[in-house]
Amino acid sequence: MTHIFEGTGVAMITPFTNNEVDYEAIRRQVNFLIENGIQSLIVNGTTAENPSLTGEEKDQILQTVIEENRGRVPIVVGTGTNNTQRSIEASLRAKELGADAIMLITPYYLKTSQRGLIAHFETIADAAKLPVILYNVPSRTNSTIEPETIEHLSQHPYIVALKDATNDFDYLADIQSRVDTSQFALYSGNDDNIVRYFNEGGQGLISVAANVIPAAFQRVYTDAENRASNFEPIGKLLTAMSVDVNPVPIKYLAALEGFGQYEVRLPLVALNAQEQATLKAAYEQFKAEVQA
Repeated sequence: MTHIFEGTGVAMITPFTNNEVDYEAIRRQVNFLIENGIQSLIVNGTTAENPSLTGEEKDQILQTVIEENRGRVPIVVGTGTNNTQRSIEASLRAKELGADAIMLITPYYLKTSQRGLIAHFETIADAAKLPVILYNVPSRTNSTIEPETIEHLSQHPYIVALKDATNDFDYLADIQSRVDTSQFALYSGNDDNIVRYFNEGGQGLISVAANVIPAAFQRVYTDAENRASNFEPIGKLLTAMSVDVNPVPIKYLAALEGFGQYEVRLPLVALNAQEQATLKAAYEQFKAEVQA
């Protein structure tokens, strides 16, 4: 199986207006992202505030993205939870609606062993029969997929990629020594490490900040000779975005670009006025540097 995508995929935000999902903003954003080089759309993940969306909203968001995408790039849906049966149900629903692939996070709170991870992921993959991206983000789940486990899972016909948010390059090298990366893709889940990740053989990125600067991220991947210099203004912006947890800062920048109002759902809270002013100044500086 070929890779689902190479280069930059984007973990899409969910734009809100008056605390309702803004579906017209989603349609505009889909076109903006594709027109600016995004290689895949990742829907209903962490950046989308997945836990605070209703099942009906998730379905409608996915339907909207699929309709507006019109088959131009692969659509990946976050369907993983810490409940195997519910993950299966969500994955089958995503397949029914027309998703190209699913992304499965490691179980959180109700943690399990490596043997349990294998059973969890393989049971979902067997039921869904869609390409699967595993999502390893120990900073959020306090659980990790060990390289030996990745090696085992990579042999499954539907488990084809890993979103690696460990920021651990020894971990990356260990996995690369165990899997066939021509068949099993390795995507960074950290915007800030992509120069090294690409230089060391990663196939792509699932990005947060690319919600607003997609072309800049794709350029870092495609222009290998100038990766460090192309990344420099991105790095400055990412430093400013570290003022709060994802997706609080990116939702503010997306609102500046007209993708919904600046709203997040509790338990997330918006940046205060000073934080917004500082982030806006950094974003304007980024655009000035990139356009210079």
